[in-house]
Amino acid sequence: MLKSGLALCLLLLISALGGEIWAEDLPRGETVRISGSTTLLPITQKAAEEFLKLHPQEDLTVSGTGSGEGLKSLIDRVVDLAGSSRDLKAAESRRAKEHAVMLVRHTVARDGLAVIVHPQNPVGKLTLEQLKGIYLGTIKNWSEVGGDDRVIVPINRDSSSGTFEMWIEIVLKGQRHRPDAQVQSSSGSVAYAVAGNRYAMGYVGLGFIGSGVKVLAIDGVKASYEAVLRGTYPIARDLYIFSRADSSAGAGRFLQFLLGPQGRALLGAEGFVPPAGAL
Repeated sequence: MLKSGLALCLLLLISALGGEIWAEDLPRGETVRISGSTTLLPITQKAAEEFLKLHPQEDLTVSGTGSGEGLKSLIDRVVDLAGSSRDLKAAESRRAKEHAVMLVRHTVARDGLAVIVHPQNPVGKLTLEQLKGIYLGTIKNWSEVGGDDRVIVPINRDSSSGTFEMWIEIVLKGQRHRPDAQVQSSSGSVAYAVAGNRYAMGYVGLGFIGSGVKVLAIDGVKASYEAVLRGTYPIARDLYIFSRADSSAGAGRFLQFLLGPQGRALLGAEGFVPPAGAL
């Protein structure tokens, strides 16, 4: 959770001077609550930090709850902005209409889903068809794809995740995934689990590739900023921030910052690609 420290600084200053001040007299901004996609979390967190440097009177809270939960909270007016690594589902559009909420979609970035394994895994590449077979369960041993004679441990994101939805759409072509796959609640936890298991495999956004994992080439192309930018990497998707048409002025100011030149500059630093038309 990120909050402006201006009020606390003023309170300490008044105390040092021997004066008194009531909490309601301190300059305060409206609280802007941001939730949703854990893939987008590095962007929203960093943007919130930089935004508060320019607007210390504002009050922001940022959390990663998954795309589905973020959108639900936005429709329920629990949060002001929701990050999502997928577009709205038909059921979510209907629910928004039932609640008299008009949602506005803002394309923030384009991201690739990197397929990761343990650094000591000898496998360096897979075809999209082999990847599909692993997550459907028709390929179960690393020896079937050029690796050790060991059982593959596939790791999925939770079903409320937009990352999971996109994996099902792009890799599995809408088919049901194997039921024995492990499930993790965030991209960070997927990377951590793969780094700790020599025979595991998972998928994460570009911003979560670290030194503890190895990225596999898919159909001859590794996930990277340049590959996603060129459109040559096969597992890529747009990332969104959703707002309400009647969102607060504070939410609008943060959105303007995030979608403007300063926000775009932060994308590359966090490993994300600006959306089409933003360059």
